[in-house]
Amino acid sequence: MGLSDGEWQLVLNIWGKVETDEGGHGKDVLIRLFKGHPETLEKFDKFKHLKSEDEMKASEDLKKHGITVLTALGNILKKKGHHEAELKPLAQSHATKHKIPVQFLEFISDAIIQVIQSKHAGNFGADAQAAMKKALELFRHDMAAKYKEFGFQG
Repeated sequence: MGLSDGEWQLVLNIWGKVETDEGGHGKDVLIRLFKGHPETLEKFDKFKHLKSEDEMKASEDLKKHGITVLTALGNILKKKGHHEAELKPLAQSHATKHKIPVQFLEFISDAIIQVIQSKHAGNFGADAQAAMKKALELFRHDMAAKYKEFGFQG
């Protein structure tokens, strides 16, 4: 499941573009997640009151959380699969405190791919998309393994 050096380079190249506007990308990812999978919104007490896309777009809290999500993911991606130290606290909070099912990680991974595609189509060709999908699969696989260590089947 590991990525080659070339695949990691593709992932990190496109992630550099994401980092230029983590707030915008993060908000768009969360909006896409919540619109595509409304059940995910129930896990976010802070955002449950946001019913329309316009309300979501106007929410500074949603933007801040989007930055938090993408910053954490970026830190993990930059470790090129050697992310135990970064992954463990994230998995612990998502398993024991937030109780986020692994399936929701799949949903947000799909949203990330879709947002990158919509914002950076010219830089996110088939090879880069495949590499990012593979990196996100590795992330989800390792999160699921950690979940089990914390007694959460997710």
